Amino acid sequence: MEKYSCSDCGMEVTNLTCGCGTMLEHKVLTKADGSTVGVSECPKGCGKIKSPVCCSHDMVANH
Repeated sequence: MEKYSCSDCGMEVTNLTCGCGTMLEHKVLTKADGSTVGVSECPKGCGKIKSPVCCSHDMVANH
């Protein structure tokens, strides 16, 4: 289970699930310019969303 935490305020988010009922997994994508972005992806291939944002920055995934 992935737990996302905000380093500024301490808010935590857990149990992100896809509409198919499967837990989303944290992945890091590398963009063409070399920068990275965190996403939450369905392991069954349904798709992916950008990882949660809090206090104007990406929340960090803790395993």
